[in-house]
Amino acid sequence: MTIATFDAAFRDGLAALLHARRDVRHFRPDPVPEARLHALLNLANLAPSVGLSQPWRFVLVEDPARRAALRENFLRVNATALAGQGEERAGLYARLKLEGMDQAPCQFALFALPDPEQGHGLGRGTMPETTAYSAVMALHTIWLAARAEGLGLGWVSILEPEAARVALDVPAEWRFIGYFCLGYPEAWHDTPELQREGWEHRRPATLLHR
Repeated sequence: MTIATFDAAFRDGLAALLHARRDVRHFRPDPVPEARLHALLNLANLAPSVGLSQPWRFVLVEDPARRAALRENFLRVNATALAGQGEERAGLYARLKLEGMDQAPCQFALFALPDPEQGHGLGRGTMPETTAYSAVMALHTIWLAARAEGLGLGWVSILEPEAARVALDVPAEWRFIGYFCLGYPEAWHDTPELQREGWEHRRPATLLHR
């Protein structure tokens, strides 16, 4: 079998993709073709996972009642988060667009199995949380692949996990990772929205030597 090699042009393109990835919250209504969604999931399945356990579980959310329950979950938790902001940042927080649940044509939740049979427990005896880390790796793979195809992805993390699990009627042992909005963005921007709004800025990488 021939092992793939990657030239400088590919490496430059990969760096450009990483720079161009955004947490998208403003979507056009155009539907995401089902074939494209399945292609993204197949790429996610190539992500690294502890012990080759592939513990990720994706749940496509199409039912209006379930979407409404998750939207109410967000509004409730977001109101609590707003109340917890200091006076100086409360106004800025209130102006932030933190989710795209009203616009995104495709929405899905990601869960991780805490103790999947697949993988036979390899690599997670002392660090069981690695199954959740593995699910996030699968999500990041989708995020980059979606951006390469002109699709935007937004992560809604301002949710109460157990209420989200109940709303989606999945097994009690599944661990909620996040809720995601997928679709065609209204626009692409050079800088992240939180940076444009003055919430935070990206800092240089640091390396600690020992």
